[in-house]
Amino acid sequence: MTENYVRVGGRGTSSRIAKKEDQNWTGSAFKNLQEKRKEESKNSYISVGRGTSKIKFGDINTGSQRPTGKGMWVSTGRGTGKRLIK
Repeated sequence: MTENYVRVGGRGTSSRIAKKEDQNWTGSAFKNLQEKRKEESKNSYISVGRGTSKIKFGDINTGSQRPTGKGMWVSTGRGTGKRLIK
């Protein structure tokens, strides 16, 4: 058996040899795979807000920038105080 093939099977009940594919679960390869999947399913709806509403998957912003907390109140201590984020 060469390194391009791998044994696969389900729970030990079967065994077969299949061609091994490149692993793409990290890095730029995974990012490209995510973008491709998002493009394919952009017209699908997903549930948001505890399942009370739905939006199209293509309408989600893919920006990598985190939202700022300016103007928001944050609880302090054990939830007894609060402070304003500037």
